[in-house]
Amino acid sequence: QVQLVESGGGLVQPGGSLRLSCAASGRSFSSYTMAWFRQAPGKEREFVARIRWSDGSTLYADSAKGRFTISRDNAKNTVYLQMNSLKPEDTAVYCCAAKVVVAPNYNYWGQGTQVTVSS
Repeated sequence: QVQLVESGGGLVQPGGSLRLSCAASGRSFSSYTMAWFRQAPGKEREFVARIRWSDGSTLYADSAKGRFTISRDNAKNTVYLQMNSLKPEDTAVYCCAAKVVVAPNYNYWGQGTQVTVSS
């Protein structure tokens, strides 16, 4: 049973930083792609960033480029999202997701962690 557990959300002022963590368990993730999505109130869920566990290759949404960094720690089976220069429009519930690399859709999801950017 795959489990994804996010942590690290909270309230931060504009311009501040947060690091989100996604602890993955239940299987080997060497053939998986891990991603972060977010959903703001009244908006659709949107892709933020993804990383392939095998080679560490990454992809970012335009809104995340230059400010967010996705990474993984193989020993801890954990994926991180370092978020810098946060803006009020980054306020959302951030969810970790996983899929086999060749699968079209993400089929494992965490419960999400709230990020609020406000002064």
